[in-house]
Amino acid sequence: MIIALIYAAIFVVAFIAVRIVSKFMTARRDFTSLKTVTFGDESAVSPDRAATVFSVLGIFLIWGAFTGSSLTPIHVPGPFIGDTSFSYTARNPDGQTDDASVAIRVHVVGEEVEPPEIGDDSGFAKNDAATIAAWRSGLVRVRRNDEGGREDGYEVVRVNGQSIEPGKIVEVDNGTVSMTAKGTLSFEPEKGWQMEKIWLPAPEDVWSRLVEIASDGYRNFTLVEHLGWSLIRVIAGFALGSLVGIPLGYAMGLSNWFRGWFDPIVEFMRPVPPLALIPLVIIWFGIDETGKITLLFLAALWIMTIAARAGVSGVNITKIHAAYSLGASKWQIMRHVIVPNSLPEIFTGARVAMGVCWGTVVAAELVAAEKGAGQMIVAASKFQLTDIVIMGIILIGIIGYGIDILMRRAERFLVPWKGRS
Repeated sequence: MIIALIYAAIFVVAFIAVRIVSKFMTARRDFTSLKTVTFGDESAVSPDRAATVFSVLGIFLIWGAFTGSSLTPIHVPGPFIGDTSFSYTARNPDGQTDDASVAIRVHVVGEEVEPPEIGDDSGFAKNDAATIAAWRSGLVRVRRNDEGGREDGYEVVRVNGQSIEPGKIVEVDNGTVSMTAKGTLSFEPEKGWQMEKIWLPAPEDVWSRLVEIASDGYRNFTLVEHLGWSLIRVIAGFALGSLVGIPLGYAMGLSNWFRGWFDPIVEFMRPVPPLALIPLVIIWFGIDETGKITLLFLAALWIMTIAARAGVSGVNITKIHAAYSLGASKWQIMRHVIVPNSLPEIFTGARVAMGVCWGTVVAAELVAAEKGAGQMIVAASKFQLTDIVIMGIILIGIIGYGIDILMRRAERFLVPWKGRS
């Protein structure tokens, strides 16, 4: 929730800043600027590059702020690290009470530190010391050097002057103290808002891991081989899905028979997630490349079928009538009217299908894969190598975004009439 609010604040500030700056800039002169009506015109909307820059920087700033990155100037409060203490009151079998203190040294995870020094105490409750790692909690066994034991009726009754019992939590400086069911104290230092590296590493840690794997490889394969095999699988599955799905969609959009025959199959399979098909794919096609590509083929097939069918259904009927009035044959109408006017829908479906294929490739490579970006992510997750997991996710996203940019450029080149009919 806090991250969402911070991101929303960055969005509002960036939006206002760009609008103020744009007022002092020279007006743009192009086809879109000459239009008198732009609201609702999809062709008049293009990405604001300033917004793109602010969006990427905003995400990077939030990531760095919540991981304590050295690359960002602003950080949210991190976990407490240092020395702290609290006092406790013990009661012996005779009903007498005595006070003592516990000195605690909170250190970075993985470091070996000595406990802080403590002073002498003449009562039956003795001062104690402990070391606890940040983001962790630890038992403070104060009875181990006090005079008396639980079997003798000895017990801790207060912490910092507040009564305590099993299950109760007492707020102390730089943390909280609770009591277990057996009467042992447990101290948990303040965690702050920053994420531990095992959950979310800093950007520079992910970059260091990228450099390491790019030079040394991972699990006997180079980074290029991992990414290359994933890309080959995605392209192969997407291409097969398009080769089957687009003609099938055209047939369903032009023929009552094809629509009636295939509509139940397409509408039944469309909401079924590709991940649910993994067991059947393994049984039918095995665990080699055929099974992986088949899963990606099924992920793209139904999307491309529906996109092609929607493209045919969305052709303006007046264009069909005009072509017939000019003496065009069915083949000419198909070639010069239906196909050109359905291409925008097909390209939109292709972009969606490619995204789904990239999302499915991780699951496809779960099936006994030795190489691939998805396999690299899954293998790293088993050993809690979060930096490799995030690196793989970022690389998959960058490659997928790059493919989407290429597809949009191809659409602008091949379908220049989109939004201008």
